[in-house]
Amino acid sequence: MLDRSFGFYGIAFFGIILLRYFLVAGGTYVVFYSRFSQSLIRPPLRHPSPSWLSIQHDILLSVLSTAVFAIAAAAIVSGYDLGITRLYSDAHQYGLWYLGFSYAAVLLLQDAYFYFTHRLFHHPLLFRWMHQGHHRSRYPTPWTSFAFDPLEAIVQALFLVVIVFVLPLHFITLIAVLTTMTVWAVLNHLGLDRLPLSFPHHWLGKWFIGPDHHSIHHLKYTMHYGLYFTFWDKLLGTQDPNYEQKFDLER
Repeated sequence: MLDRSFGFYGIAFFGIILLRYFLVAGGTYVVFYSRFSQSLIRPPLRHPSPSWLSIQHDILLSVLSTAVFAIAAAAIVSGYDLGITRLYSDAHQYGLWYLGFSYAAVLLLQDAYFYFTHRLFHHPLLFRWMHQGHHRSRYPTPWTSFAFDPLEAIVQALFLVVIVFVLPLHFITLIAVLTTMTVWAVLNHLGLDRLPLSFPHHWLGKWFIGPDHHSIHHLKYTMHYGLYFTFWDKLLGTQDPNYEQKFDLER
């Protein structure tokens, strides 16, 4: 019989999350940063590819972040075993409609949480300790997608820990949120010039954050703090005033 202890869960999730990182981030890097893909996507490239030293730094931070998220995942599953979370496994318990509703609700809540904590991390008193490591990649790559300073990783992991105690979530919904978070983070850190001009510049690009939108944040620290949606940046004046003009010109 498997030992369903907190330590067992932590070790298991550390391996799973780290493997996912190398498969998704590494695979995306190979696809979009190979010489062959660079010749097809958006030639000529206007921005340099990061050095291997920079990528190594991102990988190291990502391993540390993996440890933090593994502990958070272990806490969630241990809480479920104890019956103290609001996770459930019967899809009909709240109705099938609730699966989609709760998925959208978590994304909206996470986007707001990320925007305000991310903006807080840029305060001069906090930046060095909470967020500087992520910004060492001025031109991000998929490897940067999980490269959080440990304290920042703790703050972001807390959202997932708290939400399962507050909002009823089916396991499938939680997995869908985690998958969306992973794919979106990798996509947002593809960097400039890696996708065809038409990809981020359609009507979806005005409402959803993509690689061009987030790459501006790595170049200009005082704008573009969102995770999934451009809503908060537009509402609170932290969207680059030239972004939509650039959008319209390149569409």
